Amino acid sequence: LSDVESTPDTDMLIRRSLQRLSVVFQHVKMTSSYNFSTSAPDDVILETIDTKGVITLNRPKVLNSLNLSMIRKIHPQLTAWENEPLTTMVIIKGAGDKAFCAGGDIRAVTEAGKVGDRLSQDFFKEEYMLNNKIGTYEIPYVALIDGITMGGGVGLSVHGMFRVATERTLFAMPETAIGLFPDVGGGYFLPRLGGKLGVYLALSGFRLKGRDVLKAGVATHFVQSDKLADLEKSLLAMENARAHDIGEVLYKYQSMSTDIPDTDFVLEPHIEEIDRLFNGDTVEEIVHNLKMEGSEWAKKQLDTLSKMSPTSMKITLRQILEAETMTLQDVLVMEYRLSQHCVEDHDFYEGVRALLVDKDQSPKWNPATLEKVTPQKVDWYFSPLPEERELKL
Repeated sequence: LSDVESTPDTDMLIRRSLQRLSVVFQHVKMTSSYNFSTSAPDDVILETIDTKGVITLNRPKVLNSLNLSMIRKIHPQLTAWENEPLTTMVIIKGAGDKAFCAGGDIRAVTEAGKVGDRLSQDFFKEEYMLNNKIGTYEIPYVALIDGITMGGGVGLSVHGMFRVATERTLFAMPETAIGLFPDVGGGYFLPRLGGKLGVYLALSGFRLKGRDVLKAGVATHFVQSDKLADLEKSLLAMENARAHDIGEVLYKYQSMSTDIPDTDFVLEPHIEEIDRLFNGDTVEEIVHNLKMEGSEWAKKQLDTLSKMSPTSMKITLRQILEAETMTLQDVLVMEYRLSQHCVEDHDFYEGVRALLVDKDQSPKWNPATLEKVTPQKVDWYFSPLPEERELKL
């Protein structure tokens, strides 16, 4: 991403995060016997404390990245808590102090896709079913998004009733850089952030940090990280945990979080430009707007977009524009179709190779330019799957 979108500290954090994620998989040799769907007994910890459920994503060495094993434990437990009349609240958090959840285990998905393993279907399908469960949950759901929160981690949090950011929160939907698209219901929440902010975040992968995650509308509250333990104790101690009462507790801790300076929204100086220049029906129109603008900021956005998968940008823009008036369920069905066509195409594998495997940061996109991504190709991405493969919610 361009310099305006980063700082030395966040760049270093991202590089170290990606290195940790990739190191875990460096020893893996592609063989027909490789178990793509890894599982560990304690990769997620599920607790019932009095009338509250607590989920702890417990893979801190890989930034709590989400795998199929974790999904298959979390979803049925959420259902069980929802069916238990005494359950009043669910809290979800990440182990360690680096990440809530840095995303889905996409390296395993691409390795599986190369050999036709079912994980490339099952992971996305069951992840989106979990996203829908969270988005329709009948019990107050509190996500403590402390640290890196990207991709799959956004899906575990943003659709819930409460999302609590800290000064360590680093939010992004960086999928266009790896040949994917902002999935996990990104098509639902991004266009609802107001103006064209969602389009900008989706196409550019811009990173939001700390209070800016609240100001963008991704988080509902901000609490400094050294107060999270006390906040959790207060939530667990609530006798009558109705949504309104939970909101009051969260606001109380937000009001106490004065050690972290409250500055203007990082994108405030450019909101007018974002709403005007990213207001296009095609990516080519947005690129044209930026070229005609000619400002230093616009040039930096052009440089950023030039690094992204042209195919990903085109399907992403259409995804967000179409999803403006769709239900979460319809968005997830659409996104599942997109995910399966990504697995069948080229850029998803190439993006993961360049970012996570070889780490040369030089993906060779195909097609390589926006002009060569035909309307027919984009239509194919949105085309229905065979009936037996469709996501059913």
